[in-house]
Amino acid sequence: MKKWILLCMTGIGLSVPQLLNAQHALTVKVTDSESGEAVPGAQVHIMGTTQGGVSNAEGIVRLENIAEGIYRLRITSAGYEDVIMEIQLPRTDANPIPIVLEHASHEGEEITVTSTRSSRTIENTPTRVEAIAAEELDEKANMRVSDIRMQLNESTGIQVQQTSVTSGNAVFRIQGLDGRYTQLLKDGFPLYAGFSGGLSITQIPPLDLQQIEIIKGSASTLYGGGAIAGLINLVSKTPQEKPETLLMVNGTTAKGFDGNIYHARRNEKIGYSVFSSAHTQSPYDADEDGFSDIPKIHRFALNPRVYYYPGERSTLMLGFDGVLERRNGGDMQRLENGKDSMHTYIEKNRSRRLSTQMMWQQPLFGRATMTFKNSFSFFDRAIVLQDYRFTGYQQSSFSEWTLGYTHKNNSWIMGINLWTDRFDEQKPSLKRDFHSLTSGVFVQHQAEWSEDWSSEAGLRYDRDKDYGSFVLPRLSVMRRWNASWTSRLGGGLGYKSPTIFNETSETQSYRNIRGIQKNQLKAETSLGGNFDINYQNVWAKRFPVSLNTMVYYTRLRHALTYDKDSLASGAYDLINSDGHIDTRGTEINGKISYEAWKLFVGYTWVDIKRHENGGTSHIPLSAKHRLGLVLVYEEEARWRAGIESYYTGHQYRSDGRSTNDFWIFGFMIQRTMGPYAVFVNFENFTDTRQSRFEALYTGTRTNPDFKELYAPTEGFVANAGLKIRW
Repeated sequence: MKKWILLCMTGIGLSVPQLLNAQHALTVKVTDSESGEAVPGAQVHIMGTTQGGVSNAEGIVRLENIAEGIYRLRITSAGYEDVIMEIQLPRTDANPIPIVLEHASHEGEEITVTSTRSSRTIENTPTRVEAIAAEELDEKANMRVSDIRMQLNESTGIQVQQTSVTSGNAVFRIQGLDGRYTQLLKDGFPLYAGFSGGLSITQIPPLDLQQIEIIKGSASTLYGGGAIAGLINLVSKTPQEKPETLLMVNGTTAKGFDGNIYHARRNEKIGYSVFSSAHTQSPYDADEDGFSDIPKIHRFALNPRVYYYPGERSTLMLGFDGVLERRNGGDMQRLENGKDSMHTYIEKNRSRRLSTQMMWQQPLFGRATMTFKNSFSFFDRAIVLQDYRFTGYQQSSFSEWTLGYTHKNNSWIMGINLWTDRFDEQKPSLKRDFHSLTSGVFVQHQAEWSEDWSSEAGLRYDRDKDYGSFVLPRLSVMRRWNASWTSRLGGGLGYKSPTIFNETSETQSYRNIRGIQKNQLKAETSLGGNFDINYQNVWAKRFPVSLNTMVYYTRLRHALTYDKDSLASGAYDLINSDGHIDTRGTEINGKISYEAWKLFVGYTWVDIKRHENGGTSHIPLSAKHRLGLVLVYEEEARWRAGIESYYTGHQYRSDGRSTNDFWIFGFMIQRTMGPYAVFVNFENFTDTRQSRFEALYTGTRTNPDFKELYAPTEGFVANAGLKIRW
């Protein structure tokens, strides 16, 4: 027995050194390529693991307890290009591995924009384009994964406006103008126009988006009428050679739950992507006034796409988008326990959104590329109140053919398009059915005149069967003053055909809104321009800084408004204003980084007024001052945390009274462990809501009169979730 014990102890004694020797240490030294000095604060991460560290004042990082094998190191530091290198452990050389970092000309990956119909990087596009990149979309999804309201509302110069207290419907504004003056596109397809625009941003999940591109100011030359305030293009992810799968689940303290999955892959000839999303929400009453501040929602979305690559630059894409939603808000007792004589008020929304997309891209004779796009959309919606019902469906189509040609420093794009839109109301009583048809032809030229000057010019001719012809020129010029300073100047004309589908009608649930009288109305037209200055540099070789300042002006003629005197006849009529609306403002975006820290600052000043009958009035519910401050800490593939604060200044109600100003604060933290990421978010943790300033309704419980909304209604909401990538 003693011999067996002695033998076991001897075996253990011999194996311990071998086990210890199987674990190795790794030391690297990070230096600057120009000065040769140490780079403190550089992040060194072993890819595919959770092991990593940060360099000290001497640029040294030491990682221990690493098993034998071949690894890939990723080294990142603010203001430098990333470095990825392969190492093998154990090493025969005991000296630290030297890592030399090159200074970055600008921070972050280059973003290629498509909204201008070119494939230029955002820095080299004469038209001012803002992009919410994939990393930021991923971060904002932790805060709100069910739709893109937060992504837009927390962008400088965009204000999301809730239109219903009980059902949570919302619209967005750019430059203080009603949302109908902004085109909302997905991959260049106008899928959210007219009737279907009322619920658009509340039904678009962000997880299958690569980026969101925003052009502010007149952009009708690019995609036709409607882009008076600008356009927003939602750019989808596309399959890559490396398969991608993302699963995300999320739950909130306001009784909401989300489940999302995205999968994509491709080979040499075939690719595909599938995105599916489910969102459920129980009715939630934040202020305990007996009415829902978040409605009861059941929504399902499915977006499959198939790609065929017959040649190196040829692509055929076939896609489908489908959204089914039931949304009920109103009296909490009725929502939870059913109707009785004291609890009758309810607002129901039922909607179906179905669309197909086809895109064919084919190279022709060398430098030319032909592209054909087509989409068919169907949207139906029913709004049901206790004593009112509005039901209708919309059918629309979009077809476009373009030819692009590039030679040296010049590129030309020319094309034609046809857009149809039809709305039919079930049980019509106010003659609101309509059918529109618009055809257009356009040409665009981009030129690099020198290393310092470039331009983008376009001309469009549109023919609307009801409102005539429109000639829409546009010009943007960019000047590169040096490596740090750039400026842009641009402007153009725009138009919008009359429609009853606007912010005011949505707020009224289309009650008492009479249909368009085509022979009595003109199209709304605009003239706008903007100028911006952009600065980028790295201060003291440690602090990457960027600052952009833009000023703009837009003048809108023949603006549609409601003739309140016509209510005596039983319904409101739309009329063209005798005067005009002008909006002017400034937007400032700043960013400064140090090691793993980033500070973002965004400020918006908007002055929008209506001029008519010799007087001037404010446009309701448009904040003159808005400020955003966001501080982010990010440790590559390990930690991400951020705290944010947003200020919204005074607004004017429809009756001219001023609202309260308010702040909103939030905090989010995410821990990544290989393919897994766990996150927790505390949104509006100071519980700012309009009901803290005033009651949200007057009247009785059975016949409430809800007030105009200018601040959040749901208050503080926390959420947590899990993301898995493979």
